[in-house]
Amino acid sequence: MNDRQDPYDPYAQEQQLIGYDPYGRPVYGQVPAQPAPGQQQYDQGYEQQQYGYDPQGYGQQAYYPQQQPQQPAAPDYGQQEYPGQQEYPQTPGYGYDTQQSQQWIPQQAAPEPPAPAPAPAPAAEPGPARADRVPEPRRPEGGPSDPDYRTEQFAFIDQPDEDSEDVIDWLKFTESRTERREEARRRGRNRVVALIVVLALFVVGGVGYLWYAGKLPFLDGPGRKKDAAAASGPQKRDMIVVHLHNTKKGGTSTALLVDNVTTKKGATVLLPNTLGVAKDDGTAAALGKSVEEGGVGVKDSLDSVLGTHIGGTWRLDTPFLENLVELVGGIDTDTDVAVPADDAAKIPAVGQGPKQHLSGAMAVAYATYRGQGEPEAKQLDRLGKVLYGVLRKVPGDAKSATVTVESMGQILDPSLNAQALGALLSRLGEHAKEGAYRTDVLAVKPDGTLTDDANKNVVKEVLGGSFTAAQAGTAPRVGLKDATGDEKTQVAAKAALLNGGYTFVDGGKADKTQPTTQITYQDDAQRPGAVEVAKTLGLAETVVKKGENAVNADVVVTLGKDYKPS
Repeated sequence: MNDRQDPYDPYAQEQQLIGYDPYGRPVYGQVPAQPAPGQQQYDQGYEQQQYGYDPQGYGQQAYYPQQQPQQPAAPDYGQQEYPGQQEYPQTPGYGYDTQQSQQWIPQQAAPEPPAPAPAPAPAAEPGPARADRVPEPRRPEGGPSDPDYRTEQFAFIDQPDEDSEDVIDWLKFTESRTERREEARRRGRNRVVALIVVLALFVVGGVGYLWYAGKLPFLDGPGRKKDAAAASGPQKRDMIVVHLHNTKKGGTSTALLVDNVTTKKGATVLLPNTLGVAKDDGTAAALGKSVEEGGVGVKDSLDSVLGTHIGGTWRLDTPFLENLVELVGGIDTDTDVAVPADDAAKIPAVGQGPKQHLSGAMAVAYATYRGQGEPEAKQLDRLGKVLYGVLRKVPGDAKSATVTVESMGQILDPSLNAQALGALLSRLGEHAKEGAYRTDVLAVKPDGTLTDDANKNVVKEVLGGSFTAAQAGTAPRVGLKDATGDEKTQVAAKAALLNGGYTFVDGGKADKTQPTTQITYQDDAQRPGAVEVAKTLGLAETVVKKGENAVNADVVVTLGKDYKPS
């Protein structure tokens, strides 16, 4: 600035820096003259206008600033109007440049009631745009408070909902989702119905099969009738005898393995060592002693006593039984007693309880264990449990079972090879797995003869012991039962039968004595033989009667007190 210029020269006075705009740019202009005290000023912040006077001073001229981008307003330092104050026209001061355009500086107005708008004045012609112009002031007082909306902006209000694409899409989506839900429910109901039908068919089919197989306890189906007919008629049985030799402590145990081919059932019949069997010379001997002596002819002796047809002999020493149990992966069985360990004999301990898992050595220890004072039947029952457990683990395929037998390393009897034994064990194993298996201990009297229950329930039903199929012309097998109470009488009758060429079957002693002698036969074909037996003993033909034999033989002689040896 040139300070040497005349301050009273209005034309020579230079522009001064009076502030900065909101963008930081300097604003130049003249400093406005201070108003006289009491002079009324209007709130230029609300009106956003500035008034001046023409050069002649005849009236106000409105100044309308050029449109600028809206910027924050600066403080407004206009004069306030007080009630009762006179309004004096403002005259231009000395040296006021009337030709120079005045510049409006935005000021922040103090909060106060809006002043009445002045009368409209003729608009001045807008001057050229200047770089120092500030943004356009706020909307004049009294203008509309809301933005000017056009009707076409609300054109969607007049459109009906059903014609709207969004609504149509939403309706389509809702309908399709509902249809999908209904379809899912329909498919679910169809699946439930199909499942119920399948279950019903399965139940009906299962019940029908059980009925046909005759396995329903309250109905006799064709299968049961067929089995009953087969049981009442001749049945085919495959049978072997097993001799278990205890190589550590000594002793033997004998069992019969029976496969009923007709009824498709299996059984194990355990034979006590006290069972009396006949020797070649006709004298009686205990089964255990005969087996320990070598077992020669034991199979035939058992056939004579039981009326059976044994197919082969399986000598099973305890080391090979141990190998067999190990080959099938051990067995599970219920043990009735705890077997203590024997370190000297290398026998492991066996626990007591249900479902005990036994290894090979444990199975041998349990099968051969007999407690002090226990009857032999207890030890035989434990052997039966071990054999049953082994059969349940033997492969059902005959070839695989044969491989298992060959893997034991045992040399079998020539009458029973590995293939025959493997096939029999596999069939018995299938019966055991299906539960069509039974284990019985043959009851024997102290004298070695069979009890009546043993003859009826085991020998005839399980073993099928019978002599009804004896060929005509052959000497019948004669059983002798003593009801005299005199041992000398029985010995004399036995000698007479052996001298007559009959095969002798020792029937032991009767439970009670009877006064008369009786000779019975079951098959009509055996009547002639029964008559010959009566003649051999010196008895009348009237003692011969048809009836159920108490001893498993073709002809049974029950000696009474009336018998007198010749």
